[in-house]
Amino acid sequence: MANNTSGGAMDRPANRNEHYVANLADTAMAEIDAVRISEKPTNLYLDAWRDLRKRPMFYIAGVLIIIAAVAALFPGLFTQTAPNDMCLLANSNGAPTDGHPLGFTRQGCDIYSRIVHGTSTSLSVGLIVTVMTMFIGVVFGALAGFYGKWVDALLSRAGDIFFAIPYILAAVVIMSVFSDYRNVWVISMAIGIFAWPSTARVLRGEILRVKQSDYVMASTALGVSRFKILMRHVLPNSIAPVIAVTTISLAAAIVAEATLSFLGVGLPTSTMSWGNDISQAQVDLRTAPQVLIWPSLALSITALAFIMMGEAIRDALDPKARAQR
Repeated sequence: MANNTSGGAMDRPANRNEHYVANLADTAMAEIDAVRISEKPTNLYLDAWRDLRKRPMFYIAGVLIIIAAVAALFPGLFTQTAPNDMCLLANSNGAPTDGHPLGFTRQGCDIYSRIVHGTSTSLSVGLIVTVMTMFIGVVFGALAGFYGKWVDALLSRAGDIFFAIPYILAAVVIMSVFSDYRNVWVISMAIGIFAWPSTARVLRGEILRVKQSDYVMASTALGVSRFKILMRHVLPNSIAPVIAVTTISLAAAIVAEATLSFLGVGLPTSTMSWGNDISQAQVDLRTAPQVLIWPSLALSITALAFIMMGEAIRDALDPKARAQR
């Protein structure tokens, strides 16, 4: 009986239908799964750059920023007239003439020359404040988001305290206290010390997301120190939103400097600044509006250029935003 049973079992495989296996080279899946060596490597920043090159707003903002930067570094390329020379009361609030395309101020100074030379002051304050806010915000946000626990609680509460204080109001108080030392560095510190919490919050939230990634867990399993993981893996992959926020913050810093100078607690009146020119021109708004309009327009266009650049960078670094366009 046992032999008959085993013999029957051995006969069954002969009756099975043979399975057809298609040649892998003849299927469409072979083309899909094939490794395309000729394709260019890609990452977040390369994809962002390819997206930025297709956006007109990026080029418009870039051209305006380049013009402002060149005017700040090399004002002689735009005007040969010194801003405080040839200030004649006979030209007070005068109309445009040859060599003076925007007219004259109340003191008879060339408006165009003052705008060109004031670019350096406004951009300097914006850059110094941006570097300060980015440095403080990155340090606080990175440590709070990565280490968590009491470190997060301590640094986040410190950020909340500074975030609750309007930095314009705080800057007014600081500049009033240091009224004898008003210069570009003092006004930059007065703004930057209280403007970093937003950057820290953005980076902290991004680090909380990135530190859950598999490559972070793999680095931990390999015995890499936590600080090296933060600096080599987590922070480089979390910095993209900070770049966009920082670009927009630069515009806010330029406007903040003009606001403080307009209120009379910013830079001294002898310093070339768009805020000072706007402050001095407000009394002539009805009789000579061009004295107020031109520096205000220069301030608005420069701030708008950095805001547009920040918006373009933010959308380019966001894969979801790129997919929706």
